[in-house]
Amino acid sequence: MARKAPARHQPPTLTVKGRDVRLRTIGFVVLAALAVWFIAVNTGPVTVRLWVPTVTIPLWVVLTVTLVVGMVLGVFLARRRAARR
Repeated sequence: MARKAPARHQPPTLTVKGRDVRLRTIGFVVLAALAVWFIAVNTGPVTVRLWVPTVTIPLWVVLTVTLVVGMVLGVFLARRRAARR
């Protein structure tokens, strides 16, 4: 009698409108929506010291730049880690 090969582990998914969506993707979308909402409600001016100059700019600009830099670094590190394997 032949044995069945064990099923490969698949990432957890949910079915949304007939399509399988990974839980990781749903989590990313929720976090992105929260980040956009947080940036949108924080619009007041802030003073930021950049080593020598002091700049007064809206807080949403600071948060957006921080988010974009974090995303770029995350992609860079993920690709670097994938290249090692």
